[in-house]
Amino acid sequence: MNGIGKWFGALAILASGLVALPAAAQMPLVPPGTVPFGVYDPQGDYADEKGVAIEHLFLPWEDVYLPSLVDADSYAASRNRALLVTIEPWTWSRSERNRPAALRAGIFRGDYDRNMRAICAVLGTLSGPVTVRWGHEMDDPSGQFIWSRWKPADYIKAYRRMIDICREEAPDIRYMWSPLGEEGMDAYYPGDDYVDLVGLSVFGLQGFDRREVGHDRTYKEVLKPKYDRAKVFGKPIVVAELGYSGDAAYVAAWHDAVRRADPDFPKLIAVVYFNQPEVYPWPYGLGKPDWTMGRNITR
Repeated sequence: MNGIGKWFGALAILASGLVALPAAAQMPLVPPGTVPFGVYDPQGDYADEKGVAIEHLFLPWEDVYLPSLVDADSYAASRNRALLVTIEPWTWSRSERNRPAALRAGIFRGDYDRNMRAICAVLGTLSGPVTVRWGHEMDDPSGQFIWSRWKPADYIKAYRRMIDICREEAPDIRYMWSPLGEEGMDAYYPGDDYVDLVGLSVFGLQGFDRREVGHDRTYKEVLKPKYDRAKVFGKPIVVAELGYSGDAAYVAAWHDAVRRADPDFPKLIAVVYFNQPEVYPWPYGLGKPDWTMGRNITR
């Protein structure tokens, strides 16, 4: 079975045994429903939770401790979870290298080929199914990522170069192209040969909703325009980053909806929760929301 077959297989096996919980029950860490569920969980809150199909990792491609990937593989395999690995093309330490022009020039000179090759060489040795997500949210207009809002041709050239290198080292892993889901994201699509899955980022912040659109938005309301932009590529779709924060009713409504099968989203194969406080401030002075399950109810 090829890599994506194993990935889908792991999701199907785990999803088959999941059932929805009564609305009156205490809100579980794993939302009710049948859409396969994953989590970015650096604090280990979901370590012993059943029904988690995907373990999500974030790592920079500089200053990274590669043996940690082997540890992550062991952790995921012991829990029957597939790995989703987001590779961020920068260093997490303060550095003048973290500039868009420096990154572009370095990629096109080949300065970072060795970084991608080293990471993918380790990924190619892992025991479980692996999906790589490189340079995510390239359509984000906020400027928080130095690889976002490039000229589309430059981003596509960089993405293809990195995926080509990774394939040489790890031919059996799969690749997720993962925009934020904004209008114009299609300009950054690198081509069917370079995409196995399309990822999207879907966050619900009650305070933002009320300031931005004047009402509390539902999960479906936020997801649908992003999904509609993604479905045109004909690839399976994953909500690769999911979070919600607000009052108890707002959080409960999102929690109950995110894993419910919906005929409007036939290509949606998984959702992956971002179980950590936000790294970047939101608009309107809303600060950094805490998406951590159990701490995401604000009042």
